[in-house]
Amino acid sequence: MAQTDLQSALASPTASSSEAVDELPFSGLRILDISQGIAGPYCAHILWQQGAEVIKVDPPAGDWGRHVGVVRGEHSALSIAYNAGKRGVCIDAATDAGKALLFDLALQADIVVQNFRPQVAERLGVGYAALCARNPALVYVSISGYGADGPYADYPASDSVMQADSGLMHTNRMADGTPRRIGMLLADAATGLYAAQACAAALCRRFRRGLGAHVELNLFDACVALQANNILEYAIQGAVAAGPVSAPNGVFATSDGRLTLLALNNAQFGRLCLALDRPAWADDARFADNASRMAHAAWLQDAVAAVLAGKSTGHWLRILQAHDILHAPVRDYRQVLDHPQAAQQETFQTVAQPGLGTLPFAGIPAKGMRRVPTAAPRVGEHTEAVLRECGIAPDKLARLLEWGVVRQASPLAGQNTAGATA
Repeated sequence: MAQTDLQSALASPTASSSEAVDELPFSGLRILDISQGIAGPYCAHILWQQGAEVIKVDPPAGDWGRHVGVVRGEHSALSIAYNAGKRGVCIDAATDAGKALLFDLALQADIVVQNFRPQVAERLGVGYAALCARNPALVYVSISGYGADGPYADYPASDSVMQADSGLMHTNRMADGTPRRIGMLLADAATGLYAAQACAAALCRRFRRGLGAHVELNLFDACVALQANNILEYAIQGAVAAGPVSAPNGVFATSDGRLTLLALNNAQFGRLCLALDRPAWADDARFADNASRMAHAAWLQDAVAAVLAGKSTGHWLRILQAHDILHAPVRDYRQVLDHPQAAQQETFQTVAQPGLGTLPFAGIPAKGMRRVPTAAPRVGEHTEAVLRECGIAPDKLARLLEWGVVRQASPLAGQNTAGATA
């Protein structure tokens, strides 16, 4: 799909994104997001989708996530995905005045999210103990690589590092045992999801009992939690061979594409034999059950591949669907955007990002619990407006700007610097 066609197709907001903000669960809550990258920003962004106001604090150089991956101007795909809708404030927390301002903003928040290494937030003056002493109802989210203490507490961590160190690369290994990185920022994104859920649980307790909380998570624990089943399999059986757990099972070439196909039990295998016009396989003793089929997996995989290669993907989709076979075409992202079910379910919302046009946005999948996505902020885009709303006197704000403690981005043509609000 051409870019102009894509923008045209995404021009109208979806019906599911029209939920009034004041009806969303976290409407009225203010989050101070001083995190960078993915896990912390995604946690705050999920809560924004569910109604909270989020103030995103960038250092003068910007969140490091703005500078990696596909970058256009002050934004990357990463910074838009995990910061859409937030209001941007730029503070130089290396200065004493910046630290004091950050502390004051944190005291006005219901939730603070940070993902620094242990003790960094304390050095900035916004550690949990200092803030909780002044606001016991505060929900404070700390995300780190390995946790606050222990032999790895100060180790540097990234998504790739964590995929290796937590076993994710091992569980995604090739049949010959070669470990492979999962081709997305899974460790970071999963930690953000766990953090948002834990933050919501802490808010529930606060609403019930008036108690704040220090919500502590780390990437290592999150990645291990993702693999609970795999680790239990290892504990029960020992080393498990790489590859599928049933046969046939895999990605197969058709005459014009690829599809994935599998049979997990005898009933599914029987239907597959009929779909492929190979009824004799169902009566073959070699394929009597899954254990037998796994013992003859190489032959079965080759035989299925030979059949599927003779017809188009469209042909096989019709046949496999008619026989209720587990299958799907292997889609690229253009095809996912065009997916008929995505249109039916209004999977994609849209975000109008200045300088980039209208972009597809995959929000949280709980329709009716998400708001209309709005643009991610530039560095310091809403600094003056937010600080005025937080009670900073005009003369003090002028001095902070003059001294470079805070920075206000120049407005883009036709853009209102008041920006997104709750």
